[in-house]
Amino acid sequence: MTKTIFDLHSPHPEPSTLVAFAENHLDRRSEHRPDDCVETALKDPGAHFLAFSGAKLIVKHDEKIIDPLFAPYELAGLEPTLDETILLGYLPNGEPRLAVPSGLTEETVPEPFKIADARMLYRQQMLSEELLGQFAQGSSLIVWNANNRFCGRCGGPMEGGAGGYRRTCTACNHMIFPRTDPVVIMLTIDIERDLCLLGRSPHFAPGMYSCLAGFLEPGETIENAVRRETLEESGIRIGRVRYHASQPWPLPHSLMIGCYAEAKTTAIKRDEQELEDVRWFTRAETEAMLERTTGVADTGDEHIPPPKGAIAHQLMRDWLAWPERS
Repeated sequence: MTKTIFDLHSPHPEPSTLVAFAENHLDRRSEHRPDDCVETALKDPGAHFLAFSGAKLIVKHDEKIIDPLFAPYELAGLEPTLDETILLGYLPNGEPRLAVPSGLTEETVPEPFKIADARMLYRQQMLSEELLGQFAQGSSLIVWNANNRFCGRCGGPMEGGAGGYRRTCTACNHMIFPRTDPVVIMLTIDIERDLCLLGRSPHFAPGMYSCLAGFLEPGETIENAVRRETLEESGIRIGRVRYHASQPWPLPHSLMIGCYAEAKTTAIKRDEQELEDVRWFTRAETEAMLERTTGVADTGDEHIPPPKGAIAHQLMRDWLAWPERS
């Protein structure tokens, strides 16, 4: 019996563990965050902090060591705003892990510190997978709290609670919670011709092609968002949709929902405002693309993939790894 990528088999037990920002095993104690949980954690001598300049991470950096963790006594030189500290969770030994905004900027950060954004952290493999996941959590929460200082209902000042996971208006008591923006990202497959559909956006690196993607809209299922976005961007109509993996994407607080989409048509009609190009790629072309790990096309005729760690890269790689027949 012929098997396709839409049958319930997978090259990996849980492919979401193979993408950047996904490994974070802190005990968040989601249902047990009293309003004094940050104050309690700050008193713990074993507490460690991730320090943020906006959405970016401050690390201790020299030729041999990159360390993102700060003990309480190390915070003084970072201009921390301690009353905006967020409790991320706890390690198995009970050590609190916190995120704190810093007043340092690219222009004022002293040696031996360095400020790194999300793309730099994962592309240059500056952190362990676990710490990279904690960065994603902290960065998203730091940005969310900073962007919601005033009530969207009455304009009154808002104050944080529950360790940074709730904000309440001091005037009308309106309460809000952290947001996550769902984004569908899909590799469309032409089963009959054994091809995958990739496109390139004007802001991509030269030569790079990736999966199509778009925000899931209110009142829309994941499957219908995959069908709508693919049709809008490429003109390809989609039949079956299969979820494959997800990825936290702290730019600033998205969740990438990776899917495979079954092409029911093959003629491409590109959205010229969104994409520079959309085309079908063979397995051999996709494999050759993934073998180019430099991130830079050597010639104008070469294509490069999304960077390793991006969910689009994993979708492409797992399509190649999928057994065509059982």
